[in-house]
Amino acid sequence: MREIFSYLCSRSGELPERSNGPDCKSGGTCLRRFESSTPHPAGVAQPVEHQPSKLRAAGSNPVSRSGAGGAPHRPIFVWPSDMLLQKIRTYNRLIVLAHSIFALPFALWGYVLGSIEAGFSWKKLFWVLVAVVSARTSAMAFNRYADRAWDAQNPRTRSREIPQGVVKPREALLLAVFSAFLFLIAAWMLSPLCAALVPVALTILLGYSYTKRFTALSHFVLGTALGLAPVGAYLAVTETFAIEPTLIGLAVLLWVAGFDILYALQDITFDRQAGLYSIPAKYSEIFARRLALLCHLIATTLLAFIGFRLYPTHALYWIGWGLFTLFVFRQHWVARRVEAIDRAFFTHNGWASLLLSAFAITASLLPHL
Repeated sequence: MREIFSYLCSRSGELPERSNGPDCKSGGTCLRRFESSTPHPAGVAQPVEHQPSKLRAAGSNPVSRSGAGGAPHRPIFVWPSDMLLQKIRTYNRLIVLAHSIFALPFALWGYVLGSIEAGFSWKKLFWVLVAVVSARTSAMAFNRYADRAWDAQNPRTRSREIPQGVVKPREALLLAVFSAFLFLIAAWMLSPLCAALVPVALTILLGYSYTKRFTALSHFVLGTALGLAPVGAYLAVTETFAIEPTLIGLAVLLWVAGFDILYALQDITFDRQAGLYSIPAKYSEIFARRLALLCHLIATTLLAFIGFRLYPTHALYWIGWGLFTLFVFRQHWVARRVEAIDRAFFTHNGWASLLLSAFAITASLLPHL
């Protein structure tokens, strides 16, 4: 049986097994010879050591001998679908798609408020979602492109995809342009008024990436970009502006500006050395923390005012408002240590956005079911 097994191995192109047997030099390692002291079975050719033919040596042998230590190694075939999935995962890390949870729930809240007045439409809901995701993707991809030089120098950001060479700058720019074009299409499908306002929205979304070069108010520009979500979603349904979604947008502006000020505490030293502007870098850590707290106090007060206007007797909204307030202010406690800010940034603000919007949407829909 051993001879038959060895013969099959030699025919299949596998290398003979290595051994430290008596046929080897002292202390050395050699290939085990395919020979036996017993006669070979009738009808079975005597196996010999495997010798690749000229044809195989020319590259037709599917088994490569270039592996470490002479180990057999087959060429890896990657399916195009696997390559596409890998590229999607890379772009997902580039734009941090999970951070859509900051603006998307508020956009849905604005859409529901508009639908109560103008009527529900699955088609409009679809294009609102496309508009929000594509606008954010364009803004994030462009931000990574615009900040690539700073990201490569900053110890906190040098592991990002562009500094590491995983994504080329041109790829990020093309992704930003494509997403902006998709945003325009979504806005046009919603209404001509929304399409006409696209240049204003893109100026804010893309212009934010350059604000740190000349103003410490960049945190509030970022807040404005996310605060457009509920206003735009309401406008997409009703084609009019209203006080409630505008107040929601203002609350989002101050909420985002507050946690972005806290987030900038991580880069206070680098920003000062690089000549970049931020509230912590221009003033001080103490001032930045107090301003962030003030922003969040005003934001939660605005949301309470919205509650008194729209949901004075709906306990669900006030549960959501209470949870939002708890998560928003708890992050100030967690962020007292700068190294904990990154974790508090996503966890606390993500849950705050999701819970408040979910309870507010439910409170809005219940009387109409």
